[in-house]
Amino acid sequence: MGIGKAVKKIDGRQKVTGTAKFVEDLIPPDALYAKVLHSTVASGAVKSIDCAEALRVPGVRGIITCFDAPATAYATAGHPLSLDPGHGDIKDRLILSRYPRFYGDEIGAVAAVDPLAALKAVERIKVEYETYTPMLTPAEAVGGARAINPAYPTNELGRLDFSIEGSDTRWGEARFSADPRIEGLPDLPASRFYVPAVHAAHIETNACFAYMDGSKMVIVTCNQVPFTARRNIAQALQMPLGLIRVIKPYLGGGFGNKQDTLYEPIAALLSQKLGGKCVALIMTREETFVCSRTRHAMDIYAAMEVDRDGRMRKRAVRVNANGGAYAAHGHAVTAYAVTNYFQTYTATGEQVGESSTAYTNLPSAAALRGYGIPQLAFALESHVDDTAAALGMDPVAFRGLNIMRDGFLDPFDHFVAENCGLAACLDKGAQAVDWERRRAAYAKFNATSPKLKKGLGMAVFSYKTGVYPLQIENAACRVILNEDGTAQIQVGATDLGQGSDTIFAQIASEILTIPEDRLFVMPVQDTDITPYDAGSYASRQTYVSGGAVKKAALLMKAKLLERAAAMLGRQAGELTLVGEGIASLEGGDPLASIAEVAAYTQYCNDHVTQTEHLTAEATYTCMGNAFAFGACFAAVEVDVPLGKVRIKRIVNVHDSGTLLNPQLAQGQVHGGIAMGVGYALSEQLLYDKKTGRMLNNNFLDYKIPTCMDIPPMEVHFVESYEPTGPFGNKALGEPPLIPLAPAIRNAVLHATGVAVNALPLSPQNLIEAFIEAGLIDEAD
Repeated sequence: MGIGKAVKKIDGRQKVTGTAKFVEDLIPPDALYAKVLHSTVASGAVKSIDCAEALRVPGVRGIITCFDAPATAYATAGHPLSLDPGHGDIKDRLILSRYPRFYGDEIGAVAAVDPLAALKAVERIKVEYETYTPMLTPAEAVGGARAINPAYPTNELGRLDFSIEGSDTRWGEARFSADPRIEGLPDLPASRFYVPAVHAAHIETNACFAYMDGSKMVIVTCNQVPFTARRNIAQALQMPLGLIRVIKPYLGGGFGNKQDTLYEPIAALLSQKLGGKCVALIMTREETFVCSRTRHAMDIYAAMEVDRDGRMRKRAVRVNANGGAYAAHGHAVTAYAVTNYFQTYTATGEQVGESSTAYTNLPSAAALRGYGIPQLAFALESHVDDTAAALGMDPVAFRGLNIMRDGFLDPFDHFVAENCGLAACLDKGAQAVDWERRRAAYAKFNATSPKLKKGLGMAVFSYKTGVYPLQIENAACRVILNEDGTAQIQVGATDLGQGSDTIFAQIASEILTIPEDRLFVMPVQDTDITPYDAGSYASRQTYVSGGAVKKAALLMKAKLLERAAAMLGRQAGELTLVGEGIASLEGGDPLASIAEVAAYTQYCNDHVTQTEHLTAEATYTCMGNAFAFGACFAAVEVDVPLGKVRIKRIVNVHDSGTLLNPQLAQGQVHGGIAMGVGYALSEQLLYDKKTGRMLNNNFLDYKIPTCMDIPPMEVHFVESYEPTGPFGNKALGEPPLIPLAPAIRNAVLHATGVAVNALPLSPQNLIEAFIEAGLIDEAD
């Protein structure tokens, strides 16, 4: 069928029928099971560990503690290797820590014949601590009493500060501050916005098992960047890369939370200690909440000066991010956020950005769908609406005056946006919701309805598809043709459920004319076998890895035509592929099938022909980037006395270039909307303010939306052609989530007149805001 068609997901049958094998399905019957000993202090030192009672538990086969584990620090982030020492990931993680940095830090592990025996043993281990006062916020940590990581004595693990005027970007160095006036433009008072830490809440918990195969360590894991995981594990165990083999089977969701190396080194170390025995380590849901990764909590200060005609003149932003106990992605997420502030909109005057990421004694923050942009967009789009209201301007009209247009030069990565569909998204969304008429009708309704209010809000966004030129963007693909005309496709990019394997099959089908049901994209990545890929992160799979599939398929096409020409006594330039066959380029006459050429090439025994099993492998290096755009419109009802928001309708409009599979594109947007609803209304990780212990590490207390909470969803696309994409495509994986929270917040603002500057928009937070605004009488 090829690109542009609604091809069904090629792994759909396996997942629906339960035949798809995930990590837990593959654990060998004789495997040992491990449980981790977690710190019960958020900051301190382990003075002693007594394992005597634990060793007496029947079935226990081994115990390791922070006193036994290697003292080699390694990085956990899922980034490609940087040859520039100044841009490498921070190596601050030990397999087990003697100095716990958060409540739940890993200080020991037990391997036993079953999970229950391992858990009983963990519960009988006695630990003595020296306890310190935890620092849970950047304000407490930066310049605080103690260095969480001695290599960063101020606890500030990264900064990015700059000013922009015209096309000139100047890098500077500011200082950590929570002052509402931003240092670079002190004449502009800033509004403060806060977004809390949240969790990815993927279906499959983080899981792995490890065993020795001769001298090789084999790790089966649900990590979404297997080649980077291999490098991190090799660092942790101090083993050569060639002796580490990482296998990734089917994966049950990740959203970036499976981009970091987590418990794989612990399972591998236990296996080493136990003579190579297979050791499985499956995180519980509670452990996944605490000991994987979170979205960064951020304090964001936004300031703006606007000319009389409504054009933005001066702008400034400060982002203070809570990085948690370990560096993980360092300052990358916050830097990505602060720079995005100056991409969606343009300004005629000076613009200033300041950003900081701090170590704290909370669980580590890292990648989560959108990589810092959902946090930034909440502050930016809320502030834009507030500014429009202060000016008496319509929010859509105000944005239309100031948004990025074709020819915009990115001030950081220095590429030009040549296919900017943001204005079209704005217009299409406004038309879909009948913006002006409905806003006026809601205002009239609200004037006579003190308890039930109606509002219509919106937000826009821009998002970079990949990370070039900041880091290398490359991927490889191998196509293996069988003698019956079917083919296997091997890629290192992992399908997290987003459907990338289906798109890869469509790209290959478009070039080779072989139907998707005769192309078999291998769902398992194996670092000993699979071609290299930097992995699944950002929104790069179709954009970068799809480029590798296209390149390999074109190489296979050239080989096929060359071999067909030899078989048919023609010139390769006279031939083309049509409908699984070889045809004349001019007349289109069918000459042979692909299967006939493949079989002849591999098995011809005329004592002259050099046979060949037709394979094609190619590496694609992406040297471009592109902005994806979109707008979200949200209609809400607000029950003021209850502080309850009911979303009546969501309309998302996206410019993601050319759609390669419209059905999968719709599905991506639906999933992003659902995730965005949770981020807007209910999700936040709660911690004990004294101890740092997470209070809601389960699905009873951590409120993700259910099917009952998801409103009617309407999805539109503004299709463009992005020349840097394999077939004109650009990002869609992460963008649908980004504008939801600010659009819903702005709808609440339109309904009630109350600007709520913190997430989530939960009943508790809204009632407090409504009381302060006088909409609710506190005496009631």
